Amino acid sequence: MTDPKDNVPNEDEPQVEGDATNAAEPEDLIEAEGPDVELPTDGPAAGGPAADAENDLSPEDEALLADAARGIAEDKLSPEDRDLVAEMRADMLRAQAELVNFRKRVERDREANREVAIAEVVRALLPALDDLTRAEAHGDLAEGPMQVIGQKIRGGFEKFKLVQIGEKGESFDPNIHEAIVQLPTPGATGQTVADVVEPGYKLGERVLRAAKVAVAVPA
Repeated sequence: MTDPKDNVPNEDEPQVEGDATNAAEPEDLIEAEGPDVELPTDGPAAGGPAADAENDLSPEDEALLADAARGIAEDKLSPEDRDLVAEMRADMLRAQAELVNFRKRVERDREANREVAIAEVVRALLPALDDLTRAEAHGDLAEGPMQVIGQKIRGGFEKFKLVQIGEKGESFDPNIHEAIVQLPTPGATGQTVADVVEPGYKLGERVLRAAKVAVAVPA
């Protein structure tokens, strides 16, 4: 015979409402909180040995790794894509070469323009230099302030590599001499400079003005 006390719930035991089969299992409770996320235990994200090794790479090693990665990527390309990549790389190298040549040409043109500008200025001052030469020939620059001024002017021209050309006795050269008269000379075997009427000047390798000379020629 059943004791009525057996049907009285025990207040100390937890009460479960509903069917016991619908109670949530521990695994269901865990999944209800969301999927598990695996935290990295190694590699760059975790700051492990791989990250330290990557930070210790030299620029050369990084370049090698980049080339290796590019090679792996190109292995996965189709033949048409490989041809396109090769064409683009050739265009890039060609553009780089054109840029280098353009820079060299600009530097060369800048230097040439500078030399032309200096040559024009010096050529405009040659008459004043001729006056100094005549004054020196007459002894006007032997002493006094004009002597100092003449030295300073000539020193300034020398800084630009201005040199005088045309000397008596040297062989006639039409590239640097301008013959204004020919003097038949007995015993002369060639054309030589008999006298310098007006000296010429060169700026570096550029002839600013040919020397005006009298040429001795065979009689």
